[in-house]
Parts: sequence; structure tokens; C-alpha cells
Amino acid sequence: MNIQRLSTFEADFQSRLNALLEWESVSDDAVFATVQGILRDVRARGDAAVLEYTARFDHFEADSMRDLEVSHPRMDEALERIPVAQRQALEQAAERIRRYAEHQKLESWSYREADGTLLGQQVTPLDRVGLYVPGGKAAYPSSVLMNAIPAKVAGVPELIVVAPAPRGELNDLVLAACRIAGVDRVFAIGGAQAVAALAYGTDTIPQVDKITGPGNIFVATAKRMVYGTVGIDMIAGPSEIVVVCDGKTDPDWIAMDLFSQAEHDEQAQAILISPDAAFLDAVAASASRLVEEMPRGEIIRQSMEGRGALIHVRDLDEAARVINFIAPEHLELSVEDAEGYAAKIRHAGAIFLGRYTAEALGDYCAGPNHVLPTSRTARFSSPLGVYDFQKRSSLIGCSAQGASMLGKIARVLAEGEGLFAHAASAAYRIRDSEMG
Repeated sequence: MNIQRLSTFEADFQSRLNALLEWESVSDDAVFATVQGILRDVRARGDAAVLEYTARFDHFEADSMRDLEVSHPRMDEALERIPVAQRQALEQAAERIRRYAEHQKLESWSYREADGTLLGQQVTPLDRVGLYVPGGKAAYPSSVLMNAIPAKVAGVPELIVVAPAPRGELNDLVLAACRIAGVDRVFAIGGAQAVAALAYGTDTIPQVDKITGPGNIFVATAKRMVYGTVGIDMIAGPSEIVVVCDGKTDPDWIAMDLFSQAEHDEQAQAILISPDAAFLDAVAASASRLVEEMPRGEIIRQSMEGRGALIHVRDLDEAARVINFIAPEHLELSVEDAEGYAAKIRHAGAIFLGRYTAEALGDYCAGPNHVLPTSRTARFSSPLGVYDFQKRSSLIGCSAQGASMLGKIARVLAEGEGLFAHAASAAYRIRDSEMG
């Protein structure tokens, strides 16, 4: 396997790193036009348009939207049908995700000033959320758990899942995960038409307040285009992993950790950073050997050769600087004193500490969310969490004394801005003895 090599010792390192990290997240004109047409059509014709697009793209002919809604008994059947080990694993993962999410829940708060004025923040859940669960190259019950459980912990009353069902086939694991996570309704639809149905509402599918969950380029484009009508979690790019290693971890472990993200799709990115050049060679040799054993080996090979890299750095301090520039979705710190080293990291979606903490554990069952910022957006954004399903309202309650005092300040500032109705509104509350 021919994996690109970079070195901070070379003068062109930064330009090569920039080229490696480039990923065009903006849809081309053809995708944009297709999605725009689908959104417009679903907004105008509702259920009828959704049925037509489902037949065209998923080859699933349905007479009515009732045929596309999955009943609770059908979800119960899926939960009973899957192997016991899978059911137990889903339940255990769900419990860990729920327990972690409980720590994230925002609570309302307020305080009173000396004059009796109340200031604070009221936290409330969103009313209805739509969760997109992809169904292309693989089934993702873990995405159900990671999106639905934080929403339920936040107190969202209604969760609606949309998941494509090619030729009418729905994955039992996905349906079982929906049942375990407390999803309220499930529709066997996908693509831009599913995003449109959630964003605008149809006779059958109610409009939601926010749409979360990953999808292909058509789904991502649709989410981008409906933002403002509804909220979205993020525009996710291909999966990413950066591993920094001091050379003391088994090369096979590191190679497989890189594969764990490379196998998602050909555009996924896996990068190893180390100050030990011989270790980089050892991992490259492990990767070339192990890829032959992988069922998704061709995807891994294309990902590693197309967007992967082995980066040689002077020392671990320089590695931290490179990591902070990359701002990866997933970061493994396979070094001594990983907890101490983590203090050097400012930009990463999730940080996995130590040689025994495989990133794959975070994808499924560690507890923290696996919906993470990609494409360097970890510089300014955070993992999905309970707080993404809550909103905050400011509380302001003036006493007579407080209204008089604040009124004087507001009047001066409003007159300075030339907004005289603002000034008058504030001045009405100023006590006569303080008019000045």
C-alpha cells in the first residue's frame, strides 16, 4: 500500500499538508440543482412527491405514506429478532450514552439584584426533532443511539427518524436501536426528499424544529439549504482520524486504528503522526499486510492511498502543533502520559487517551457522542450533545427601582443611536425624582 509521506523537516510541508486536508464540501452545480428541485417539489406537493422520489431513488413502491411508516410492533419484532448478543450490546451502549448525556443537561438559572430585578436563563427542549439515519454502504444503529438519546435526555417530546429502505428493506438493527432509544415515529424514506419532508412538513410527516444525523452529498446539501427554516447539527464531511504515537505501541494496533475510519468510505482520512521514522515504516508495513484481511479492504486501500498520510515530526511538541492545525474529528493520543499531553490540544472533536483507547470504542459505546465536527471545523465547533436539543431564553424582570435605574442608561444610549421611541419607552419607567 502506497501511503503518502510528509515531514516537517521539508520546506514544502505546510503546502503539502494544506493540499492533503482539502476537501470540497460545497456541492457541484448538478447536485445543487437536483436538491433544489426536490426541496421545491416536496414543499409544494408533500406526500405525493415523497412517494414518487422514494420509488425513483430507493425502488420502493408504496401506495400511501402509511406504507412508509414503521409501526411500533414492527420495531418490537426487530428487537426480538436480532441475536441476543446484539440486543445486549445495543442496550449496554444506550445506557452508557444516556449516563454521559445526563451530565450535559443544561438547567435554568436566575438571580436577583439588590433592587429586586431578576435576571436569568430559562432552558427548554425543542418540541420536535428529525433524525436522519443513513442506509447506503452500511447500516448505522449507532447513529440512532447517538442522536436520539441526547435528544430524549434533553426532554424532546417527539423524535422522528427517517431512514432509506432500498427496495423496501429496513435494517433490523436500526429498528431495534430506534425502539431502545425511545424514537416516536420512523419513516422508510431517505435522501433530499426526507430532509424536505422534515423541514417543511407534509400531510403525514409533521415539520420538525431541527434535523440531525449524517448522510450522503445530497442529504448534506439538502440540510444546508433548509437551514434557517429548521436548525441542523452540522454539515459533516468524510470521517477523519489522526493518531499521534511515540513509537511504543504495537504497529498492528495503530494500522487497524487508521483502518477503522478509512473503511467508512474512499474519502475518509486517516493520518499517523510520529517523531519515530522507523515506527512510521513499521505501521506502513502492518497496513500493507493487514489490508489483505479486511472485508472492506478496497475501500480502505483507496482511502489510505488517496487521503491518508504518515507524518514525520521532530518531537511530540511539534506533533501537537500539527494536530491543532488539522483540528481532527477523532484524535488518538497513543503516548506516555496521554492525559498530560491532552492539555496541549486545543482543536479536536474527540480525544482518545492512551494506547488502550481505540477510537472505535467511541463510535459505539464509550459514552460521549460520535457525531463530531469534521473538515477542520473542530476549531470552532463541538460534538453533538444534549445542549443541541435545548434552547435558552433570557429572563429579565425589573423592579420599579431597577426599571428607573436602567431606564436612565437605556435612554442615553437610545438617543445616541437616534432611536427616540426606544428612549421614550425606557424613560416612562424612570421615577419622577430621578428624571434629571
